[in-house]
Amino acid sequence: MTSHPHNTDLDLAIRDAEARYVAANPASLARHEAARASLPGGNTRSVMWYPPFPVGLVRGEGAHVFDMDGHAYVDWVSEYSAGLYGHSNPVIAARIAEVVKDGIALGGPNLHEAGLGAELVARIPSLDRVRFTNSGTEANIMAISTARSVTGRNLVVAAREGYHGGVLTFAHGGSVLNLPFPWLMMDYNDVEGTEALLRAHAGDVACVILEQMLGGGGCIRASDAFLAMLRRVTTEIGAILIFDEVMTSRLDYHGFQSVTGVTPDMTTLGKYLGGGASFGAFGGRADIMDRFDPEKPDVYAHGGTFNNNVISMAAGHVGLTQVLTREASRRFNALGDRLRHAFQERIDAHGVAACTTGFGSLFNLHFIPQGKVTPDAVAHVDPRPGRLWHLEMMLAGHYVTPRGMIALSLPHDDADADAFIAALDRFLEDHRSILPRAGGPS
Repeated sequence: MTSHPHNTDLDLAIRDAEARYVAANPASLARHEAARASLPGGNTRSVMWYPPFPVGLVRGEGAHVFDMDGHAYVDWVSEYSAGLYGHSNPVIAARIAEVVKDGIALGGPNLHEAGLGAELVARIPSLDRVRFTNSGTEANIMAISTARSVTGRNLVVAAREGYHGGVLTFAHGGSVLNLPFPWLMMDYNDVEGTEALLRAHAGDVACVILEQMLGGGGCIRASDAFLAMLRRVTTEIGAILIFDEVMTSRLDYHGFQSVTGVTPDMTTLGKYLGGGASFGAFGGRADIMDRFDPEKPDVYAHGGTFNNNVISMAAGHVGLTQVLTREASRRFNALGDRLRHAFQERIDAHGVAACTTGFGSLFNLHFIPQGKVTPDAVAHVDPRPGRLWHLEMMLAGHYVTPRGMIALSLPHDDADADAFIAALDRFLEDHRSILPRAGGPS
């Protein structure tokens, strides 16, 4: 990929980078245009589109992906955190090849699901029992619906700018496609305001659903005071506290709730826990989850043709028991911390008004002054610096998300991290005159 001149204007720099991107990716452009004939916008997953068009990927290996135009990238998207194991992990691939010979969906209990369930219950503090679904979205729908039925209440409390699935999204005021639950919106990390909201509706709140660190909302951590208040107040008013750990469970061997020290009533899971195949799960206290026991009266029915498909069950089990060991979890989360801190050091050295937020193997780059990152600020930030960064990183061989979220996978190593830090440093050096300056207007 070609070099570029130092640019003096942000909009001109974006146009220059975009022109180089288009020139470098003719096969991806042709794929995109052809796909538009049958797929709205040429895609079937909104987050995968970005302007001027996304690169078409043909294969992945370890921590790398390869596109239709012959470019190799270090993969920092990691399937938006679902690709924890990297691409084509040999242990998981061998297990999938072994089990599919005997069938994929057998129409009855199989040899793998109980093992995966037992491993999850052993790892995640809040899980006494667990049930499987096909996605994190579905897991969150089931958890919310269960909480409403168990409590006999209607209201569901979620955070502005939060995300709990394709029909449970609250960025930029929410989606017209959201499920029509009766929602109450809280401001993330607003301890006093949220407590007042919960107490004002104490007899009607069925549940509070929360990510302990926002994923799509910018990798912003919940404060200890906020989490402690939610645990205390939901207990006092008889509401169910649900932690969405679809993303955050990767941040510790025992899930992020083991780091925060707050145990919810229910937890939802997904992403990488199917070993790379479609997966979701919801679980929690035995008195809640045993309502799904078909031997009990007034059982809650829960269907799903592929809930226990052999690929997800076997791949998920072998991934947890043989690949994501305590040491592997510790190592790649520590690498994420090192990378995040190094990014901030380079940003500060260049005097750019930007910062990193996150924990372990998930973090986010924001072109917002350090200390001023809130979900609302992220939602209303000038998109141009991030747009330029995205294009330049892609052109430099680093596959990144347009919104600046970085997700590590187990195959990432120190050399990958060092190359990424060097690429960021070059970007800041080339463009610092047109990027927002630290200490300038915010």
